[in-house]
Amino acid sequence: MRLRSLVLVPLLSSFLFVAGACRDEQAGPAHRTPKLPAPTTLRTLDAAPEGLTFRSGATFAGGAIVYLGSRVTPERPTPGQPVRIAHYFQAVRPPPQGFHFFVHVVDTENGQMLANADHEFQDGAAPLETWPVGKVVEDVHTVAMPSVPARLAMGFWRGDERLPVDDPRQHQGDNRVRGPLLGGEAPSLPEYTVTRVKKAPVIDGALDDEAWKGAKPVTLVGSFDGRPGRLRTQARLVYDDANLYVAFDVEDPDIWGSLRNRDDSIYEQEVVEVFLDANADGRTYNELEVSPHNVIFDAYFPARRQGMDLSWDSGMKTAVKVRGTLGDASDRDEGWTVELAIPFNRLAEVPHIPPQPGERWRFNLYRLEHHDRRQVEGQAFSPLFIGDFHALPRFAWLVFQ
Repeated sequence: MRLRSLVLVPLLSSFLFVAGACRDEQAGPAHRTPKLPAPTTLRTLDAAPEGLTFRSGATFAGGAIVYLGSRVTPERPTPGQPVRIAHYFQAVRPPPQGFHFFVHVVDTENGQMLANADHEFQDGAAPLETWPVGKVVEDVHTVAMPSVPARLAMGFWRGDERLPVDDPRQHQGDNRVRGPLLGGEAPSLPEYTVTRVKKAPVIDGALDDEAWKGAKPVTLVGSFDGRPGRLRTQARLVYDDANLYVAFDVEDPDIWGSLRNRDDSIYEQEVVEVFLDANADGRTYNELEVSPHNVIFDAYFPARRQGMDLSWDSGMKTAVKVRGTLGDASDRDEGWTVELAIPFNRLAEVPHIPPQPGERWRFNLYRLEHHDRRQVEGQAFSPLFIGDFHALPRFAWLVFQ
């Protein structure tokens, strides 16, 4: 999907961020919380208290500022529960001028932002330049626990720059120092064992072939929270020596779409999608989509959201069968079915053709549904828990039988 500006559309407990050949939750300028009126008293301590749940020692600006650590309460919060976080810093030398405090709640694996908790230190009572040398300053704030385990990343900003973190091992090249974890381990990734068939399904949009009868059905869930979708989407996969075959059965009371040309931005309307990272390297992958009009979109990426190549031709064959009237909002439709035949020899970085028994790829399956042609719901086989269909670490495992 193409790079584009950020759009956030809420639906029940699920939402999507639309950007860059799908959606990117970090598009656009960083959010900045307005400065609050500064209280008159800067609170300092002689030392950090006992019982820190996270200890750091990371330094900023050539050792001028030390991040001592944080205390998280409760240590094992449940999704949505308020989490109280106390951070402790110390100025070793006179601090630089004009920098503000920022805090990001990020994905534990890839650092993508889940929530923005920027605020002024001590609610404005303790600008960085006022920190007394040798004293410990404490900042306390609260965030809501995300639906998955997360990490805090923090630092100091001024205009478009961030105060440098001295040790590159303490950050990911973005001058956001790693802070405490929130919650436990991330949910495990689902697996799909794809069976080999002797007779390939006929690509006609009708899921009545013998091949599909023996394939395991899976039901997509909310891409952001893993909850059941508002409308059912079921998928199956099989393979032979030449192709990977994917079938979708989509419940949809209003089937619509206006885009008719190959590689149009069909991801802005209703669509099903297949993402394939054949060598499971977390970098090179392919994105394939089909709309109810049987319009396809296919792209190759050499790295996450980088170098999108629309000249790449997947060579896939697709067919759609509509149970209703496509584009007519005045009646009630039943849904649509899709079949894809994806040639192995066109995909990026395929380890073996045909895949060997036991071979493991990374992949995900998606659906975008526009309820009432307005509210967007994203569904996935492996829920992402962030608004980004390109969240490669959350891709499921595809195991060849």
